[in-house]
Amino acid sequence: AGAAAGAAATCASYPFDLLRTTLAAQGEPRVYSGLRAAATGIVRQRGVRGLYRGLGVTLLEIVPYSALNFGLYDGFNGAYNRFRNRQRAAVGQRASEHHAASSLQHFMCGLAAGTLAKLGTHPLDVAKKRYQIAGLQRAAQYGAPVTAEAIKSLPACLRNIWVREGLRGLYKGALPSCLKSAPATAVTFATYELCIRALLRADAAASAAERSEVA
Repeated sequence: AGAAAGAAATCASYPFDLLRTTLAAQGEPRVYSGLRAAATGIVRQRGVRGLYRGLGVTLLEIVPYSALNFGLYDGFNGAYNRFRNRQRAAVGQRASEHHAASSLQHFMCGLAAGTLAKLGTHPLDVAKKRYQIAGLQRAAQYGAPVTAEAIKSLPACLRNIWVREGLRGLYKGALPSCLKSAPATAVTFATYELCIRALLRADAAASAAERSEVA
C-alpha cells in the first residue's frame, strides 16, 4: 500500500518535476519564459506523454532508494545500540538501566542512511534528468543536447554517460543532491520516532488511567 501510494504521488507530481528540470537546464538565452510556456511547448512538440518522459526511471529509482533508506537506518540504529549496550555493560550497568535511543541518534542514523541511499541511486537520478531534457535546444556553452538515441533505453543512457563522461558523469551533482535529501531524511526519521514515542506514552498513560478507574 505504501509503495502504491508513493508511486501514485510521484505520477501526479511528475510533470512539475520535469518542468522544473527543464527550466533549470535551459540556461541563457532561455528557451521557455516560464512554467506555462514550457508546459505548452513540450506538449506541442511531444504531446502530453512528453510531460512524463523519464517517469519509468523515477519509479525504478524509488524502490532501491526506499529500501536502502529504511534498511540502512535500521542497520545503523541497531549497530549503535549494540555498541552503546556493550559500553554500558563494560562499566557494570544492567540492561534495565539502558536508556532509550535519543533524537540525536535517530537524526544522525537518518542522515547517514539518507546520504548513502542517495549516493547508491544517484546514477539513476542523473539518467532521469537526461530523459527530462532530451531534445532541449540550449546554448552550446551548456553542453551538447541530449539526443533521442542517447535515451532509447535506460541501459543505453547509463552506458552513454559512462563512455562520454566516466564515473564523474554518473555522479554529476551528487553533492548538492545529498545536501538536499540527507537532512530531509534525517528530519523525517527523527520526527517519526518522536511521534511514535509520544503516542506510546499517551497509550501507556491512558491504559494506566483505565486500570486505576477499575481498581
